[in-house]
Amino acid sequence: MPAKILLVDDEPAVLAGYERSLYREFKVDTATGGELGLQAILRSGPYAVIVSDMRMPGMSGAQFLAKARKSAPDTVRMLLTGYTDLGAAMEAVNEGNIFRFLTKPCAKDVLVAAINSGVEQNELIRSERELLEQTLLGSIKVLADVLGAASPEAFGRSLRIAQFVRHIANKFSFTFRWRLEAAATLSQLGCVTLDPELIQKYFGGAKLSPEDQARFDTHPKAGMHLLAGIPRLEATAWMIGQQFRPEIPTQIAELPASCVKETVQGAKILKLAVAFDHLRVKLSDAEAINHLGTRRTEFELELVNALIGIKAVGGGMEARRVSTLKLATGMVLDQDVRNREGLLLVAKGQEISSALLAKLENFARAALIDKEVQVLVPV
Repeated sequence: MPAKILLVDDEPAVLAGYERSLYREFKVDTATGGELGLQAILRSGPYAVIVSDMRMPGMSGAQFLAKARKSAPDTVRMLLTGYTDLGAAMEAVNEGNIFRFLTKPCAKDVLVAAINSGVEQNELIRSERELLEQTLLGSIKVLADVLGAASPEAFGRSLRIAQFVRHIANKFSFTFRWRLEAAATLSQLGCVTLDPELIQKYFGGAKLSPEDQARFDTHPKAGMHLLAGIPRLEATAWMIGQQFRPEIPTQIAELPASCVKETVQGAKILKLAVAFDHLRVKLSDAEAINHLGTRRTEFELELVNALIGIKAVGGGMEARRVSTLKLATGMVLDQDVRNREGLLLVAKGQEISSALLAKLENFARAALIDKEVQVLVPV
């Protein structure tokens, strides 16, 4: 399938000429000027390559491509320029915004070769990003499994929070949504640094002393510090650290400016989901949403309203009693699993993964848990 490219120039006749020359090699879209170019990126992107003329009224090609970089960071950007524009073109290249610049008039074979190089660069960028994200997601799953083994109560809460975060995030647009979902999944990771008795008291609904409450409230910062050293998880770690902040900062000096706005929005959503989960212990979902809506200094009403229509874990599933030796991945535990002494081993609401399945089978063979467990299975 031909690569998809965008050509931007303020002269329609020039664009028509490029389109006639390139339609056999590429899927060509055109835009007359920078503003229409930005609209095309949002409406019809992503593009493998964008080629823009330098001299355009209102917004120069360099200015347009700098803005395009924010909207489509993986897209390779090129600049067409006349001889008198070389100084500005070199400055744009040196700032790192432009992959290559071409002088006008540009022969077809030169333009095609340059665009093909850009397409190869785009494929390299995307493949490296996908590989990196898959590696990070694998690491996140391992950390989640560790949390599940170390603190089933905290892990059970993180699963509920992740469900609420996904429901809210569906109402908004995120370029790197996986960062927010990772923050939700690992939101309780810092609990591994707390005394197990304190965790059991908190999640058991017991009233904590001021000292114990202060200790518990340190877990978001602990989770943030545990993740802060992992490359590409800096934004995720920052979101986790803001769960109990009275007000979410809007400036993040340690993160690139391009991801600050989305990270702040993610932190607000995570904080809201955590508060919602806490209120649901004593209130219905509707009552909890109404209460959060009155806390205007803490939560944006638009985000609170996005909680409306939240469905319980296990929606579209039915409860069944299943032998612990016949459990399968994809089932969801509909009860806490405890050992013979009453110690919580796995919290209600966890989806059975391959790792959890092996753990439960080992407990069952050792006769440490009941022979049957209630689970939710797809209808």
